[in-house]
Amino acid sequence: MFHRLGQFVVRRAWWVIAAWIVAMIAIVAGAPKITAQTDEASFLPKHYESIQASALQEKAFPASFTPSALALFERNDGGAMNDADKAAMAKIVQGLTDKKIKNVETIIPVGEQTTSKDGKYALAPIAIDKKTQQSEEFGETAKHLREEGKSLTSGTDLKFQLGGSAAQALDQKESSGSADALIAMSTVVLVALIVGIIFRSVLAGILPILISLVVAMPTANGVIAYATKAFKLETTPVLSAILIVVVLGVGTDYFLFLAFRYRERLRAGDDRKEAVANAVGRVGEAIASAAGAVTVAFAVLILSSLGMFKALGPALAIAVVVTAFAALTLAPAVLTVIPARGVFWPGKKWMNEPGNARFTALGRMVQKRPGIVALASGGVLVALSAGALGYNGTFDLAGSSMPKDKESMVVQDKLMNGFSAGAADPSHVYLTSTAGVKLDPAKFEAYAAKLSGVSGVAPVTPKPQLSEDGKTADFTVLLNNKPDSNEAIDTLTDLRDVAHGQAPAGTEAKVGGLTAVYKDINLAMAHDYKLVFPIAGLLILLILGLQLRSVVAPWYLMASVGLGFTATLGASTLLFQDIKGEHGMMFMLPILIYLFVVAIGTDYNILIIARLREEARAGRNPREAAREALRHGGPTVAAAGFILAASFATFMLAGNVFMLEFGFAMAFGIILAAFVMALFFTPALTALIGRTAWWPGHGADDQHAGPAPVTGSHGVPEPAGRH
Repeated sequence: MFHRLGQFVVRRAWWVIAAWIVAMIAIVAGAPKITAQTDEASFLPKHYESIQASALQEKAFPASFTPSALALFERNDGGAMNDADKAAMAKIVQGLTDKKIKNVETIIPVGEQTTSKDGKYALAPIAIDKKTQQSEEFGETAKHLREEGKSLTSGTDLKFQLGGSAAQALDQKESSGSADALIAMSTVVLVALIVGIIFRSVLAGILPILISLVVAMPTANGVIAYATKAFKLETTPVLSAILIVVVLGVGTDYFLFLAFRYRERLRAGDDRKEAVANAVGRVGEAIASAAGAVTVAFAVLILSSLGMFKALGPALAIAVVVTAFAALTLAPAVLTVIPARGVFWPGKKWMNEPGNARFTALGRMVQKRPGIVALASGGVLVALSAGALGYNGTFDLAGSSMPKDKESMVVQDKLMNGFSAGAADPSHVYLTSTAGVKLDPAKFEAYAAKLSGVSGVAPVTPKPQLSEDGKTADFTVLLNNKPDSNEAIDTLTDLRDVAHGQAPAGTEAKVGGLTAVYKDINLAMAHDYKLVFPIAGLLILLILGLQLRSVVAPWYLMASVGLGFTATLGASTLLFQDIKGEHGMMFMLPILIYLFVVAIGTDYNILIIARLREEARAGRNPREAAREALRHGGPTVAAAGFILAASFATFMLAGNVFMLEFGFAMAFGIILAAFVMALFFTPALTALIGRTAWWPGHGADDQHAGPAPVTGSHGVPEPAGRH
């Protein structure tokens, strides 16, 4: 199949290139515009209690609001505010109201309840139209409020700063935009330099960038936009940065798979077109299988309970499919129309096969001592995996996705210092009549006392807000810890138990608020771990089985990438929690590590195992096959792994905690996948297991394998028919 594909592309190379360009322009020109979701609650299904509580609030208390923005006032000298300052704040708030900024519904004047106990901070809560919350207008409204507030404050002794969810959306967009640009630029430079150095060629360093970013990336973005609109998928702000690295990183990997084999065929005596066709025929199945493993791992996220992953998974799956298709058609077409000397210019020794002394030595070591190599490399993975036992997840999405010096983050810190840690986003207990009659106010005091008795809860007022029909009461609950902290989430768990268990007869309670959302995200993650991980693993196992025509090798390949996952999580935990002293890492990190390390890490296993099978079918015994596979395939795996790890490492330059953790974990996981699993663990295990690894077929004595290929110069197997 892939030999036929290679021959087709070679015969019609210019038509293939033209078709890609026309398709890209048409897809990009007609793609709908998609806006990313920024509200955590929007990523949860409706059956979770926090979402039900939010719906109840909108129905029972339509006039009430959770502030979308918070105007924070403080004196420039840091002292307590005086009467003149209070008069100035009132004037500023009135001035902001008179500006009639679009989408601003209400600005609550500063009052005693919104002034810190030490008198150094004061708040003016601001309501913004909820309909704009998932659009760019939400952040733009915050921008206008911030600009006008600072202008009105000019000439006073006060400082005006804007926080809250709208300000965080604005700051996150600005910081992610600059981070995307930095990540993209760094990744492009790294790929061009590293690939250029590997092939000692200027053009070879540029080609994967042109194919991946100039053609595949816009095409993938367009297809993603169509799919998002057609299937009403969610979108997430982190997609753009991850997409850049995935498309360029995976695209470069697949280009390297093809280019290394193309150069190998040229050295074996093929002419340019024949070398391209044979390269596609030899590595096409490995590229397709590798892309298939990555695609299903991403696509299975559609089963996630969290819209965040529902958004990320299908989009990345589409991107990988488009990139792989470009690698199998556009890349060989480009290699066909450019003379080989041009591809590898200005290098002069590209036709001379290097000794690959390091990989030759590595191959011999695995050939002679596969047991020791397997034990040592497996021991490294197991030792690092032990660190995963100390992993602790955190939920500070906003604080982790932008630098701490952003204004909304500064406001958040000051709120925690000047007010109750939970004051910035209180929880709510909604008590609703189930009998269709009004609630009995006489029972409120006892119920509030029960809620106040929960450890970690500040005293709850016995006078809740009542709905107009008197059938729903809103008890505002301040937690003693940050709303996104694990302590607050633990408190919320106990609060729900008490709220449900102590609800008066004829009523039911729903607990809502940001902490409740994080609690439900925690529950959704537990659900995903039990569902998404096993399904993704089984699908990858199936792909490996179909590609290798074996029921043995896929199992130890999956075991190795599973160890790679736990080792990566363990190393990240040791670095950030034990060495840096962080109290935890982002809650989504394990799923992201699983998907990227297991899926992309499988690429390198697939490439090396495919070469092992090829060498076995050429008539070599298992240990000889391991030696030759590492000699010929080792440089490709090492180069591809190094480039992809370096690409992911650029996330560490973004300047925020989440990108730092994500960048390190992905880079380290890819290093483990390429340099420990694919170059040591997998070939050593295969050498130990022997021909049984290919059972029931595809060993040297496979009935369908045919005669061993004739070898050309340097022991490179020739395609059938060459003598």
